[in-house]
Formats: sequence, C-alpha cells, structure tokens
Amino acid sequence: MFDAVILSAAFNGHDFGNVLLRWIHVLAGVLWIGHLYFFNFVNAELAKTYDADSKKKVVPELMPRALFWFRWGAAYTWISGFLLMAMIYIAKPYFDASGTKAPMPALAAFGILVAMFLVYDRLATGLQKQPMMALWVWYALVFLFGLMLRQIGFFSASDRAVYIFTGMMLGTAMAANVWMRIWPAQKRIITAIKNGQAPEPNDPAMAGMRSKHNTFMSVPLLLLMLSVHTAEMGITFGDPWHWILGMLVVGYLVTLSLYSTSTKVKGF
Repeated sequence: MFDAVILSAAFNGHDFGNVLLRWIHVLAGVLWIGHLYFFNFVNAELAKTYDADSKKKVVPELMPRALFWFRWGAAYTWISGFLLMAMIYIAKPYFDASGTKAPMPALAAFGILVAMFLVYDRLATGLQKQPMMALWVWYALVFLFGLMLRQIGFFSASDRAVYIFTGMMLGTAMAANVWMRIWPAQKRIITAIKNGQAPEPNDPAMAGMRSKHNTFMSVPLLLLMLSVHTAEMGITFGDPWHWILGMLVVGYLVTLSLYSTSTKVKGF
C-alpha cells in the first residue's frame, strides 16, 4: 500500500507542476527583485561618485550584465506566476458558497492584467514630473480594483484569490515596466555612454522613475504573495480590503525607510 501511495504521488502531474512552478517563481523572483534592489539601493548611490571616465568604463561593462539577469528574472517570475494562478485558481477553481464552480477564464484574467498596466503606464507618463503622486494614484486604483474583485463570483469564493490577483496587478505593471520602459531606455543610455555622448535627458528620468515605482510596488507585492500562506489574513480578522490597504501603506513606509538607509551607507 505504501508503494502505491508513493507511485500515485510520483505521477500526480498537477502537484508536481505546482511545486516546479513555485520553485521557478521564487528563484526567478530572487534574481529579479535582488537586482532591482541593487540598482536602487546600491548602484544609484555609487553612480553619483563616477566621473566621466569612470562612467564610460564601468557602465557599459556592469549594466548589460546586471540588466540581463534583471529582465529575464522579471520575465520568468511573471510567466511562472501567471501559470501558477491558472493552475490553482482556474484549472481547479474554488467553489462558491452554493457549491457552484466559479472559474475565471485565463484569457479574461490576462486581459484585465494588460488593461491595468496600460492604465498605469498612461498615468506614469502623464505624471512623470510628479512620480510619487503617480504612484499613489496607481495604489488607489489597485485598491479600488481589489474591492471590485470581491463582487466577482470567482473571487468572492476565495480571499486568497483576491490577494493573488491584486498582487499580480502590481507584478504585471512591474514586469512590463522592465521590458517596455526600463530596458529600452537603458539600452539607449548605455550606447550613448559607450560612445562618449550624453544620454537623451528623458531616458534616465523615465527609467529612474519606473525603477523607483517598481521598488515601491515590490514590497506590498511580496506581502500580498506571502499572505496566501497565512489563514488569518482576511479570514479571521476581516475582509481582504483591510489587509490590502494596510499592505500598500506599510509597504510604502518600509520602502521609504530602505531608501533613507541607502543614502547613509558609506562602507564598513
């Protein structure tokens, strides 16, 4: 009987895929977020000390290497995360209170995530000279959308699904920022510095803003993703929107503290 249990577990493709995707998701996320924090908390301060010759020598060597792991970490984190959501909440959907399946089609989920990034992108472009205002308006939209999720049959069946999808709205905006805004701008910046030219003024400003937004989004994102492993959140202590609002506010304050610390670190 023990052998039969082991054999059954060994060929349970759904469970194996779940574990494999979680491993890829965490590994890729470490690569991505680790480099994001390196850029914002280490390299941003170090780059202020470069003279023209140092910048021309260091940037073309350092940045392409770091950006390789950064952008592909973002891609694999997002892809594995979306597949996990599809496997857990779409392929095997939760049941609502009446016992009726409440699935959400993968195409609809993907469409919502893309639409929300387009909203964020337009907002960030329009408020580029007021980056923190853009961030807070985006936070407000994510929060309001999280409230709306509770009215959809699929999400009303599971508080955890609300956390995951809210987190994916942040994660999608972050990953799209990397590939559609930060990476193209950085390529132009690196090329200009390598050729001894000054980058177009808009490229460093835009890439820096989007990278900073990603850093602020990453902290509540991590809280949202970890929340699915904590039964108390939204189940014992109230509706999910209490927690989502708290995660956004606490995440903002924690990120401010990290930025403040990064300006004070000088060495040993």
